[in-house]
Amino acid sequence: MQYPVVETAQAEPARPIDFRPTIPVFLVHQILLGARRLGLPLEPVLRRAGISGALLDSPHARVTQTQCANLMRILRRLLRDEFWGLLGRPVRPGVYAQACRAMVREATLGQAMRAGLEHYRLHIDDFVPRLQVRGDLASLRLFVRAPLSEPLAFAQSTFIYQAFGISSWLTGQTLPLRGVDFMRPPVLGMGEELQRMFDAPTHALQQHTALHFDARLLSLPVVRDVGALATFLSQAPGNLVLRYREDNSLREQVRNQLRMRLRSEHDADATSLETVADALGMPAATLRRRLWEEDSSFQAIKDTIRRDVAIRDLETSALSVQEIAQRLGFSEPSAFHRAFKKWTGVAPGEYRRRHRAADGD
Repeated sequence: MQYPVVETAQAEPARPIDFRPTIPVFLVHQILLGARRLGLPLEPVLRRAGISGALLDSPHARVTQTQCANLMRILRRLLRDEFWGLLGRPVRPGVYAQACRAMVREATLGQAMRAGLEHYRLHIDDFVPRLQVRGDLASLRLFVRAPLSEPLAFAQSTFIYQAFGISSWLTGQTLPLRGVDFMRPPVLGMGEELQRMFDAPTHALQQHTALHFDARLLSLPVVRDVGALATFLSQAPGNLVLRYREDNSLREQVRNQLRMRLRSEHDADATSLETVADALGMPAATLRRRLWEEDSSFQAIKDTIRRDVAIRDLETSALSVQEIAQRLGFSEPSAFHRAFKKWTGVAPGEYRRRHRAADGD
């Protein structure tokens, strides 16, 4: 957008707040399963990743996307394993990049997926990934060849999540899924996160871990090239901590409005349902109904953004708890305290103390 040149000074247009979703701490516990099994000292690893060990004792705690990606990189380097010690033998660093290079040279998604899976079958013994087509349904299924355990189950979940991410990136759109199957029930609290990450119905206690989607999608063209792949790989695994998405849904439009409006800091009305609905050109009742049809709600979206921004500010800024509360549009610090404790299980000040314990503050 271009703005006309004028003689008088103009206020800077509001920009979306610096926002990245946070990660539930139970995902950190899952990532550490292999390191625990191999007896790797965890405290130095967590410290290098910027994660307070004290947060692991808080079941409702969350960490930043950067911290989670740092943890993956550190474990990958220490264990020389792209699956962080979860499998029977290491998947050496570079296997993922080699698979991506093979996939990006193919013409269609189906050809790319088959090339990637063929590559991984040379490096993984614990399960065999196969692409199957039955009628109008395509499925990426993992056939287990080792006794099922919690580390193996998480490794399988990680594999299909990465396959989902690279497939979406290759085609330039979020791959719409019909469903996702898991052999084991998700760990406590993970079911809702999995459904959000895959944006599809999830089913536990199934015969195979699998992704299911419309078979016609296999003919989608690969729109990325080798040049774009270099940038994609340089951002991994951070770009796969939360799924690759080009989301034009209404809930994403609401998120963008709220991120921008949080910069107004002192005006709670700026982030009200009515104000956001007006900015999107629809009545508040219509916005509420359409979000419900997307299995979401305005308040849930608003709370998620407030929670993640609050966590980031508590961990990285010198703002007081009262200043953070005001910045997020809470009328009273006590209201912020109640909301934050509901989100994470601890008060804001305690959350900050636990985080800073990792740095010896």
